[in-house]
Amino acid sequence: MSRLSVIIGSVFICLAAISCNHGRPLPASAHIDSLVVIKHDRLLCAYEKGRLLKQYKIALGRHPVGDKHFEGDMCTPEGLYFINAKNAQSAYHKNLGISYPDRNDLNYARKAGRSPGGDIKIHGLRNDQSYLGRFHTVTDWTHGCIAVSNHEIDELFAHINTGTPVNILP
Repeated sequence: MSRLSVIIGSVFICLAAISCNHGRPLPASAHIDSLVVIKHDRLLCAYEKGRLLKQYKIALGRHPVGDKHFEGDMCTPEGLYFINAKNAQSAYHKNLGISYPDRNDLNYARKAGRSPGGDIKIHGLRNDQSYLGRFHTVTDWTHGCIAVSNHEIDELFAHINTGTPVNILP
């Protein structure tokens, strides 16, 4: 076996191990009562009573810098929103709905004569792309949503209720 084959094989083994490493699971009793998204760090932080429970690497909208203003702008919104729905039958494995647009978002878009868009979610991977695992964070690929791996959305889905605040920071 050539040296190059050994190196390539080792790289694939390491990448496979990384993609299967989901970190320490949340305790069964954990109750996520707030989420903070830090866009520039590509992190979603889950809290219980002010204590950080876990951080998740995320992918954002294709235009990750700046606030979402209009339908189709591919931006992820910034501001304080809430989990307003839980969908276990999503085209993206599972999803948690985010209450975008709020009144301010609607007014901003209305003044410009445009639609603010909507349907912003925290979701897993497309149902036909679950093999990507954690590699989904290599690039920002959503239409404005916040993407985590399927394993991670399963965990979030199990430990969060509708009404939970989601603070999305630049």
